[in-house]
Amino acid sequence: MRYTLLLFSFFFLSISFAQNISVDSQSFTPQQLIEDILIDSDCITGVSVTNVVGGNFNGTDQSYGFFDATGTTFPFQSGIVMSTGRLANVPGPNTTLSDDNASNWEGDNDLETILNETGTTNATIIEFDFTAVASAVSFRYIFASEEYQENNPNSCNFSDLFGFLIRPSDGQNQFENIALVPDTDIPVKATTVTPGVPGSCPPQNETYFGMYNGNVSPINFNGQTAILTANAEVLPGESYSVKLVIADEQNFRFDSAVFLEAGSFQLSTDLGLNRLVATNNPVCEGESVILDATLPGQNGYDWFRDGVLVQSDPIGCTGCGTFTATEAGFYNVEVTLANNCEAFGEVTLEYAENPIATDTALTECDFNQDGLTTYDLNDAFSVLTGDNPNLVVSGYFTSLANAMNNVDVITNVTTFENTSPNQIIYARVINQANCFDIGEVELRISTNTVDIPDLEVCDRDDIDGISIFDLTDIQPSIQNQIPPDAFLTFYETAQDAELAINALGTVYENTEPNQQTIFVRVENDFQCFAISEATLVVLFTPTLMPDETVFYCVDTFPEPIELMGGVLNDLPNNYFYDWEFNGMPTDLTTSTIEVNETGTYTVTVTDPNGCSSSRTIIVLPSERATISGVNVDGIGNTNTVTISVTGSGDYEFALDNPNGDYQDENTFINITPGFHTVYVRDKNGCGITEQVISVLGFPKYFTPNGDSNHDFWQVAGVNFELYPQLVVTIFDRFGKLIQVQNSRNSGWDGSYKGLNLPSSDYWFTAEFGDGRSFSGHFALKR
Repeated sequence: MRYTLLLFSFFFLSISFAQNISVDSQSFTPQQLIEDILIDSDCITGVSVTNVVGGNFNGTDQSYGFFDATGTTFPFQSGIVMSTGRLANVPGPNTTLSDDNASNWEGDNDLETILNETGTTNATIIEFDFTAVASAVSFRYIFASEEYQENNPNSCNFSDLFGFLIRPSDGQNQFENIALVPDTDIPVKATTVTPGVPGSCPPQNETYFGMYNGNVSPINFNGQTAILTANAEVLPGESYSVKLVIADEQNFRFDSAVFLEAGSFQLSTDLGLNRLVATNNPVCEGESVILDATLPGQNGYDWFRDGVLVQSDPIGCTGCGTFTATEAGFYNVEVTLANNCEAFGEVTLEYAENPIATDTALTECDFNQDGLTTYDLNDAFSVLTGDNPNLVVSGYFTSLANAMNNVDVITNVTTFENTSPNQIIYARVINQANCFDIGEVELRISTNTVDIPDLEVCDRDDIDGISIFDLTDIQPSIQNQIPPDAFLTFYETAQDAELAINALGTVYENTEPNQQTIFVRVENDFQCFAISEATLVVLFTPTLMPDETVFYCVDTFPEPIELMGGVLNDLPNNYFYDWEFNGMPTDLTTSTIEVNETGTYTVTVTDPNGCSSSRTIIVLPSERATISGVNVDGIGNTNTVTISVTGSGDYEFALDNPNGDYQDENTFINITPGFHTVYVRDKNGCGITEQVISVLGFPKYFTPNGDSNHDFWQVAGVNFELYPQLVVTIFDRFGKLIQVQNSRNSGWDGSYKGLNLPSSDYWFTAEFGDGRSFSGHFALKR
């Protein structure tokens, strides 16, 4: 159990809460402040101030001195105050920032070394020696600072430093700091004793924080700690050196101060208990507490509870110095030493009720039914504590004796393996006062079984035996076998199911093709009801050809085309077929159908096991091309021919060779004069359209010598069906009309009125009858 030492002070309340403390930096010497104000005891001797450092304010003020809080709300009536600023700025009200500095006011190396800090400045120091006749001394103090800024994040980061340093006067040992957070080695600072700042830093040792100060405050600081006690163990009769020091950190801004209560530096004894706030560490009901104030030598002890003398041990009695407390109260002891000096000790004992632990049982599943399995003992927490938020289970034990003595705690709490069926485990349930009760946890084995039907799903498009399962579909199939509020979790192995680790998600892709066994853990009220196997089955699904687009030649209507269901992985007659047209159902149920309408056809192919696949066939219209026009650009030996077509197909074009290379462009270039055949092919397979075209050309010469080569001069590629108004007129070089060529005659043989004309250049003019004309010349060669 933990106990509490609470050292009390008397509060002197004034009628008016607006009164402020007063300070005096001139009336007392440092020796008087220590010997007469702080100590004021004949039992502490050899008091000698050896060093004083403070701010230099031209002799009119100091950074240390006497304070008087009589008639104010300040917890101490009087004492010594040491500040990192001008003493005159210490009294309230708290309406200005104490933010002083003085020339050449440095820090302190000892303070930095002991607190492991750097950069101190404005250090106020009082050092003194003393000798005590007892083994312990103590004094009470309050730390106050401008750096306590409510709800300001800066309070999380900045704090002035102070220390109460003590060591034997021979100087052989390093100083020890006794200004510590009780029961820790943490120095008291604004950042170590704080209620915290929401969103910036959490509370730290908040129990020892006193208050934030508003404008109406007896001191001029933003906040202060509660009353704290500095304790030091000493050797009776030995001389010790004390260094009281406070300093700003990094810069002189935001001053701090330490208030030491008058007369609080005295001989003490700690009664053998921790100095903590009593209400946080009460004694458990039914227990007795031995308070031990024993000091060396022949001493007398007077024990008081709530101010009433309850035991008096005279000087020289045997076994004196202890008192057995059996009830709550404020206890103090006055120890009369052999030299008539007195030492004091105080403690407040509060008794707390013991918690009540509720016995319970954990039921786990044992897949191999050998009576041994794994338990998470924390599952018993809620019942053991009765869901009381103020109770916790501090440990689990295999025997009652271990639980009572708090030894050999079970370490593998979440994976505890029982050693025998129905084994009893003991839980130590404690409250905030560390009072305890022992609860029993019986480890039981469930023998329930659940018959789980196969969970079946259809294979997916890639048909590999791997698919997606919704494991929540298992629960409805076994609802009549399990409790109504049972909860299911799923695992790949029986061991994982027993340990309740590595649970699967409810949407699960099997890892073993076609069929896989998983394990289902059924829990009810956080207890294992059963673990059973579940078989996941991937059903055969038809594999179909991919979606496709086909074409129907509309100029062949009403001739039909055939569409196929497209089964790839089995015979097509093993399935059921359902065809839709443009999203509407049809009465077509065969593996192939014949259609002569364009549109979207969808077939769903279903296996007798109910698994199905679908594919879509889009039927688009197409047809043979109709040549709507031929345009020949140019009159000569090279021409450009453009073919115009109509129709719903997708067409490509070839010239003079139906089996040659087709092109997407409908234009041909560099075409020689003469007759040519144009071929237009439907890419979608609806056929080829062809047409003969003529390309006009005018020869550069002719040789009418009867050898059947170039015996006549005539326009090449003439097709008077295409050019019905064409008239070609031939002249000699003097402009004499020689011949007129049209649809009624053929070419010129080089004669005029039966006589052969000589070799020479001749001229011609071609009139097309549509406004176009062409002129040129050619040679007659004999």
